[in-house]
Amino acid sequence: MAIYLFFGEESYLLDTKVKKMKREFGNLINGINFIQIDDSNVKEIISDIETPAFGYEKKLIIAKNTGLFKKEKKTAKGPELENIKQANKVAEYINENVDLINAAVELIFVEEVVEKNELYKAIEKNGTITEFAILKLPELVQNIQKICAAYKVKIDSSTAKYFIECCGTNMQDLINEVRKLIEFVGADGIITNKEIDLLCIKQIDSVIFDLTDNLGKRDIEKAMQVLKELIYEKEPIQKILITLYNHFKKLYIVKIAEKYRKDLAVSMKLKPNQMFLVNKYKMQARYFTEKEIRQILQELINLDANYKIGLIDINVGLEAILCRYCS
Repeated sequence: MAIYLFFGEESYLLDTKVKKMKREFGNLINGINFIQIDDSNVKEIISDIETPAFGYEKKLIIAKNTGLFKKEKKTAKGPELENIKQANKVAEYINENVDLINAAVELIFVEEVVEKNELYKAIEKNGTITEFAILKLPELVQNIQKICAAYKVKIDSSTAKYFIECCGTNMQDLINEVRKLIEFVGADGIITNKEIDLLCIKQIDSVIFDLTDNLGKRDIEKAMQVLKELIYEKEPIQKILITLYNHFKKLYIVKIAEKYRKDLAVSMKLKPNQMFLVNKYKMQARYFTEKEIRQILQELINLDANYKIGLIDINVGLEAILCRYCS
């Protein structure tokens, strides 16, 4: 097979696969045996397939983020309608010329999201389709442990889980952070929570968990310290406000879901790789009553509105909300 469609949210693994195929293809000369297609030149894709790779046996064509993988809609018009027509044209060409393509071209489509339109079906029939879905927690833990083991560094599964909770589930981010830890502890070293807290850049969602834990324990000193550290790390105060609001919104959803015996993960719309957060949200929600969470949410909404019309400084207002709750 010489026709591929790679898609999915796990961009690191997808990009790694494409880079590997480029290396295996051999020497690439841009415009001769290597063609890059995007939404700006996608209309040239059939012409590029048919143009010989002068001096080379085959050519590699990578078509990335073309906008071709959308289902046909009766309401489509303008550029959207043109993309649909182009997708159908390419699908028809693949179906009718698959032997020619296999002999002369390696054609790789790369997309984040795809719909099962005529082009998708043509590739499914004549080529290979691979989805690079976001990895689930056990897979992420396994990958982190493999990377560490390659450098003779140890990290147990519970520490790896803590690392992921702090640094997120994006493989590229995790690799960037784990490299610092590996270099710090050195060969035969052991990574613990202490090194993670010392060296890693924590995702804002993880820090908001820490802030909310301190709020729940009525520890205003630690809550304010976490807030000031976020500001010191140059997180925009508006982003902090929005993230805090979304966090308390999820805690409120937990309260309501438990009240009516609904599935927590479904209610919070968590992705498969975020299932480990269910217990964290559930445990944290116990610090607050339903009424308290509603009040905090309303105060955060009021702060946003008053800040936008210049009635209050957002930093002062956010600190006031935290202090008022803990008092």
